[in-house]
Amino acid sequence: MYSLQPRRLATHALAVLSLLLPALALADEPPTLSSGDTAWMLTATALVLFMTIPGLALFYAGLVRSKNVLSVLMQCFAITGLITLIWAVYGYSLAFTDGGAMNDYIGSLDKAFLSGVTVDALSGTIPDSLFMTFQMTFAIITPALIVGAFAERMKFSAMLIFMALWVTLVYIPIAHWVWGGGWVGAMGALDFAGGTVVHINAGVAALMAALMLGRRKGYPTTAMPPHNLSFTVIGASMLWVGWFGFNAGSELAADGTAAMAMTVTQLSTAAAALTWMFAEWIEHGKPSVLGIATGAVAGLVAITPASGTAGPMGAIAIGFAGSLLAYFASTKVKKWLGYDDSLDVWGVHGVAGIVGAILTGVFAAPVLGGAGLADGVDGIGGQVWIQLVSVAATLVYGGLVSLALLFLIKVTIGLRVTEEQETEGLDLALHDERGYII
Repeated sequence: MYSLQPRRLATHALAVLSLLLPALALADEPPTLSSGDTAWMLTATALVLFMTIPGLALFYAGLVRSKNVLSVLMQCFAITGLITLIWAVYGYSLAFTDGGAMNDYIGSLDKAFLSGVTVDALSGTIPDSLFMTFQMTFAIITPALIVGAFAERMKFSAMLIFMALWVTLVYIPIAHWVWGGGWVGAMGALDFAGGTVVHINAGVAALMAALMLGRRKGYPTTAMPPHNLSFTVIGASMLWVGWFGFNAGSELAADGTAAMAMTVTQLSTAAAALTWMFAEWIEHGKPSVLGIATGAVAGLVAITPASGTAGPMGAIAIGFAGSLLAYFASTKVKKWLGYDDSLDVWGVHGVAGIVGAILTGVFAAPVLGGAGLADGVDGIGGQVWIQLVSVAATLVYGGLVSLALLFLIKVTIGLRVTEEQETEGLDLALHDERGYII
């Protein structure tokens, strides 16, 4: 009996080795293209672009006065073209390559002019060109969000210069910090789809722009109601649908995490829309279409950083909290402080983004239904602290650089249209066109 033991051991060893060899071989193989992941990411990329044009463009266009409707549409459209080229020339490279000794803060120019982004180049299981384009759509919508803060009073030339500089000096570095291998991501901050990179970043820049430009002529004594709430609701609906590409697409794969990201996005948005509706109903006696649409956007913003880690019930809590605090900021705090953030970019994107980023650290915990905290982070308190640091860094860096850029433009070519142009409306004054023939 004992003489057979070595033979049996050898047989068992060979059996185990035969099972391990395929796994070892796969570990050495380079990543391969997944047609399923690629198909989903092609769809998600189109959805995120759809969020800016036409979604955000219509949302904002309906909120301004009729004499400025084309100016807002023009700004969103021009930003789409401008940022596309910046991203291809150097933006993608600086955000998503290894920056060597400077990698904590910025990438390199190794992929400038899309060098190396070939038909066969892969980023994980999808084409590198597709990953580049997906990230481009994020870079497009972020500065477009800022438009709502200075609507109806900024020079078109000043807007173009500011956006080019802002994307270069603010968006690209922060995107690298969080997603490109920089210090924020290495610290363990959770930002699945852009709470800091997109919404807090755009929100604080919007607040700086509102403060630097000053109030619109007649604000707040002159009534300035939205001229076409139908546009706004259509735009908000497009944003809601497009946001599935924004959040679920950030998984970069067609898998269970992407499916849960889609689920929590829907739940948060529904909770937030109803929260704003009921808050307004209680305070003013009637629910408004503008209120429920704005609440939905606040919920989309709030769940964005948590969409890859929060569970369903956590998403509802995040939507409720984000919407309620955004409502308070947009309807109370703005009046108390007197600044003119025309379309409540700071109140919705900035505030709901902060709420969502912080609560990401809470509802990522498995005990609360989440997918788990960042690797090496000890408990909810530790994760929340890291989230707070990432929020503070975005606010301080983004706010100060935005303010400096706005000041530089103000003292050189000027930021604001003349009083006569503002009275006439930017459609005619800057573009020699009318949105409506009366």
